[in-house]
Amino acid sequence: MSNPSTAATSKSKAAGSSQTPETSSKRKRGVFQKELQHMMYGFGDDPNPLPESVALVEDIVVEYVTDLTHKAQDIGSKRGKLLVDDFLYLIRKDLPKLNRCRELLAMQEELKQARKAFDVDEEKLAMQE
Repeated sequence: MSNPSTAATSKSKAAGSSQTPETSSKRKRGVFQKELQHMMYGFGDDPNPLPESVALVEDIVVEYVTDLTHKAQDIGSKRGKLLVDDFLYLIRKDLPKLNRCRELLAMQEELKQARKAFDVDEEKLAMQE
């Protein structure tokens, strides 16, 4: 007859060994805690959500971003480099995400142009003096 406590221990060991490398790897937890708290509040949660809720959302977000990055890397490996278009290709069927990404990329380009114009203006001022 087997001992119930040893059976439970062997089950937990077996469950722990079946983890993928991504889930068993050590990562810093709580890195995005403040940002996620603000985002959760912005989407209707309590101003101070439970730490467990924030940790769960962080785990979900990190897992999603990691998975998406691995998929984009697989696509980009055929070319030898990873491009923004690889990510856009992966989210092409999720129109709200796709539109938001395009909006953010357009804003990034506008900011880059504004910085460039600002730097040129400063250089002109320095030459005039």
